[in-house]
Amino acid sequence: MDKKNRVYLYAFLSRVFADIIDKKFFEDLYNNEQLLELIGQESLNWFKSENKEKIFEEINIDFSTVFLMNAKPLETSVIDSKDEILVGLQNPVMQFYFEHNYDLNLAATHLQTPDHISVELGFMQKLVLADDIKTQKEFLKKHLLNWSIAYFLGVKHMCQTPFYKDICDFTIEFLSSDYENIS
Repeated sequence: MDKKNRVYLYAFLSRVFADIIDKKFFEDLYNNEQLLELIGQESLNWFKSENKEKIFEEINIDFSTVFLMNAKPLETSVIDSKDEILVGLQNPVMQFYFEHNYDLNLAATHLQTPDHISVELGFMQKLVLADDIKTQKEFLKKHLLNWSIAYFLGVKHMCQTPFYKDICDFTIEFLSSDYENIS
């Protein structure tokens, strides 16, 4: 996969997991048949066969239920058996950002944690843009692949909409194949 598509997919996935889908993002997604097909055939079929407003409502209910209330996508809460969210340089992801000169301003985001899946995917987007293959491989291996595969396999069964079921599978496939392609 070329750099442009990798950057786009990391940005897209970062946005998908950052918050509920707003109207503009939904319209862009709804009108992008090629992207929906890439995410999964069930998503494409659902978007084509259901009422637009119903999809918008259900997709946001699903996100809120799964990713905000029941299973927050945070690396330390998946990895750490104490279910603690580590802050500052105690957080291994924050330590990684610091070691690689990544300036993360958590005050500028509502996510408030450096190891949220959205922030980690955004970091990968930055690394791809910088053509930093060595750090991409290291970050995928030490962080994203270390927890996100198990996380998405687990939460997929909680998802009610075809979109979020497919996006869980797509994210697993994308991260795994991206690591293989750069290795």
